[in-house]
Amino acid sequence: MSERNHTEPGDEVEHVEEGDSGSSGAADSGRPDDGDGSVQAGGDLLPEDLQPDLVDPEDYVFPNNNRRRVPGYLYLAIAVGLALLVLARGEGVFVNRGLLGAAAILAVVGGYSIITGWDLNIDERDALVAAIAAVGFPVGHASAQMGWRGLLSRPTWRVLLYSAEEPPDRRGFALVDGVDGRVIQSFVEANPEDWSELDA
Repeated sequence: MSERNHTEPGDEVEHVEEGDSGSSGAADSGRPDDGDGSVQAGGDLLPEDLQPDLVDPEDYVFPNNNRRRVPGYLYLAIAVGLALLVLARGEGVFVNRGLLGAAAILAVVGGYSIITGWDLNIDERDALVAAIAAVGFPVGHASAQMGWRGLLSRPTWRVLLYSAEEPPDRRGFALVDGVDGRVIQSFVEANPEDWSELDA
């Protein structure tokens, strides 16, 4: 039999024995909160600028893919520094031509990071508009997810759309290029999902 210790109105701590369902803060939302506004997701902490539910939807901006250039420039700077160090110090125990190999690897990785740091010119709203035009039916529910394609890791929106009927009769999917907004691929099919349990 479960018991709950009685506390007076001024008490701050309430002890809940096993079997009772207490509810507070993060437990109500199903998302652990560490107390400083950041939310845990699978053990990782998401900063506030990556949590669209914590900011005004009109002010929320999806992080730009060109952030990838920052580590690329750092790798190139380190590669140049290592090369200059070898040229200045010559052969030795701690400074030798092996550092040139490390510099070459950093230069390749840095160059790749810069090349793949595409500017994300198309946000999720623009991608949704392009996807709706591609599927050709009035859309009710929709979801957009950022992905990357190809060896050059080009940013691509993956958009899933359902028709506006309740429950929806059709669903569609579209790949929208995040750089120039063109629809790479799309298809439409009859909705195979059973939503009857969700009818009120």
